[in-house]
Amino acid sequence: MPAEGRADSGTGAGRVGGAVEGVIGWVTFDRPQRHNAMSYEMWQGLPEVLAAHEADPAVKAIVLRGAGEKAFISGADISQFEARRASAAANEDYRTVAARAFERLRDAPKPTIAMIRGYCIGGGLAIALCCDLRIAADDGRFGIPAARLGLGYAQDGVKRLIDVVGPAYTKEILFTGRRYEADEAWRIGLLNRVVPVAALEDEVREIAGTIGGNAPLTIAAAKRAVNDLMLPAGEQDPDAVRAAVERCFDSEDFAEGRKAFAEKRRPVFKGR
Repeated sequence: MPAEGRADSGTGAGRVGGAVEGVIGWVTFDRPQRHNAMSYEMWQGLPEVLAAHEADPAVKAIVLRGAGEKAFISGADISQFEARRASAAANEDYRTVAARAFERLRDAPKPTIAMIRGYCIGGGLAIALCCDLRIAADDGRFGIPAARLGLGYAQDGVKRLIDVVGPAYTKEILFTGRRYEADEAWRIGLLNRVVPVAALEDEVREIAGTIGGNAPLTIAAAKRAVNDLMLPAGEQDPDAVRAAVERCFDSEDFAEGRKAFAEKRRPVFKGR
């Protein structure tokens, strides 16, 4: 069973793949032989795939998933720690690359969904926490075992966890380093919903399709408002949120929404 991650014994550093299908931009953590443990190279690749989906007007929702049936992401690749994190200076480079990936995912203007099967541990859970929604199969396993490895857990990661489950469960998760099964993870607020394994992809596709049929500018404004309100008061930007809201009212989509309502039909939104 994986801890923070799986060591790579020469089978390759893995990759982060991207594909577009309908309104969905897929992001696949592709290293199934190591339960999709995140290598340094995979941290580097994630922002590039996200950028491509952000720039594609056909993509309305971005879905992150792990290759294979065993894991979303089992954590970071421990075997790289000796080379990449053995000193404060080396760790700073690793931290910078990972932080860039987290920031790009957290700040993605389009809705993001973590589609979780199996292990979602350590850095994998941190990635899922950066997503807007977390939908898991009932075989999901969750945890942050930093305390069992002697890792210091950065404040921005702690903040993301607090934002989702609150301070009491954050302390429990970090202090104990234990595993949470999917039902318990849902109960403490870590997940939006849990479904049977066989229903997971259909559930995510349905949610992404529903999002894709709604007004993109409205969704972007809502996401910006929620994220802004989670910042400390001194860092919030209400003018930017207000501008995003006003853009909705000045848009062709708002006119289309009103017209479709009057004509009793589904609106066709274009994001402008």
